[in-house]
Amino acid sequence: HQGDRPISSPLLVGMEDLAVTTEAVTYGGTEEQPLTGYLAQPAESSPDQPGLIVIQEWWGLNDNIKAMTRRLASEGYTALAVDLYDGEVADTPDVARALVQKALETPEQLEQNVVAAYDYLANTLNTPTVGSIGWCFGGTWSLNTALALPNDLDAAVIYYGGGMTTERDRLETLQMPIQGHFGLLDTRPSPETGAEFEAVLDDLGKTAEIYVYGGAGHAFANPSGTRYNADAAELSWDRTLTFLNDHL
Repeated sequence: HQGDRPISSPLLVGMEDLAVTTEAVTYGGTEEQPLTGYLAQPAESSPDQPGLIVIQEWWGLNDNIKAMTRRLASEGYTALAVDLYDGEVADTPDVARALVQKALETPEQLEQNVVAAYDYLANTLNTPTVGSIGWCFGGTWSLNTALALPNDLDAAVIYYGGGMTTERDRLETLQMPIQGHFGLLDTRPSPETGAEFEAVLDDLGKTAEIYVYGGAGHAFANPSGTRYNADAAELSWDRTLTFLNDHL
């Protein structure tokens, strides 16, 4: 993301008019330090719609992530975007890097955050199934959510998770289907990391779909980013919806 920064995009404006309802919700934490997220649901809600934990990029819970959360809700999901930065949002790489580094100083709090989101969807809103999806820093944490809830989470989607593990012993615990999207031009994670991730999951007999997009770099699916690749973004989105529909 060095040299990148969130920019205005007409694609995000188009997501303002979707038939969804949105609200800020407290999904966990304490009275002194509540966890507040962004919840989006279809305007025509039903009790059997699946839940999704939506996990931010390194920028934080910004307008792009809220737009993607609404977009997922418009497809029939109860989508909860978590906040891993306690309300802070970055608009430059330097600020984003500082926020990531601060968050990673307490990984146990990040894990408690996403587990609280799962509990809120599964036990407060009573969604019948729950999956996770995240981009960049959130891609890594979509996988980490699966690792924290190996027998509970029903599906996980990872978009170019830079710090994701490929350790066999950790991935062996996963019991849910995994889908991953990676750019051939990315360096974190590199195509080699994506290939190793796929090979380990395959060797373990896990259900996994891994896709690599030629001509696409890091953050290729972010319409508010300068590296947006429309072809890769649209194809990966179609694959994501098919995967979620099949497994949630």
